[in-house]
Amino acid sequence: MRTSHRTMLLATLIFAICATSQSASAQSGSVTQSRSLTPARASAVETGVRAFMSTVAHDVTQDGPSAWRKHFADTPSFFMAVNGQLVFADSAAVTAAIPDLARVIKHIELRWSNVRSDDDLRVDPLTADLAVVATSWHEVITDPAGNRVEATGYFTGTVGFRDGRWQFRNAHWSVAVPTAPVH
Repeated sequence: MRTSHRTMLLATLIFAICATSQSASAQSGSVTQSRSLTPARASAVETGVRAFMSTVAHDVTQDGPSAWRKHFADTPSFFMAVNGQLVFADSAAVTAAIPDLARVIKHIELRWSNVRSDDDLRVDPLTADLAVVATSWHEVITDPAGNRVEATGYFTGTVGFRDGRWQFRNAHWSVAVPTAPVH
């Protein structure tokens, strides 16, 4: 069973990479020269993505939910899932939902890595313009009445470099579930 999940994940990743390459070629109208992922380029991708993730946490903490719009790819292929449920099927759904989120969230503090761990951000460069990110996260959300809610969980996403910057192509948030005591 575990092998079939890995096989499915690998097939999905290969499909995503091929689709990205074909899409980039189609958008440019010509054959694009592929840049190999040398160790130096992989290091540059990792550095760029780490800086991007830091910027995301800063912007969301400073500007609230509206900051997400600039960090999510504005493409029909964008999607976001939370706790195994598709929440935003595309970029248009995010754009429509952000004003409502901004009304119900007075302040949000986002921190990658949770309060009990050091930096556990993982960056896996796939190509010169595509990487997978994974990290634990911790949020403190304050509503307009001043009520605070804290949440911790795990985040995974695919980021792409487009129009001179990194953006999330997709994202998945999961909230940590309290473990039941062992009897």
